[in-house]
Amino acid sequence: MVNTQAIRCPNCGNHAQRQFHVQLQVTETSCPVCDYLLVNCSRTGNVLEAYAPGLSYAPAFQEMLQLSES
Repeated sequence: MVNTQAIRCPNCGNHAQRQFHVQLQVTETSCPVCDYLLVNCSRTGNVLEAYAPGLSYAPAFQEMLQLSES
């Protein structure tokens, strides 16, 4: 059984959907606008798969490198 909920995308704010796969104990959040995807275990909260092309971690990583060099 799959329960579907309309939500706002945590990445871009547009309309997205969250699906609860009851028997698999998996929650899938996806956005067709920005291609955001988050699949996690409903029981433990562990992330099984994640993809958010609009989120960039490079600037934060570069800043950490600069701080460690000084």
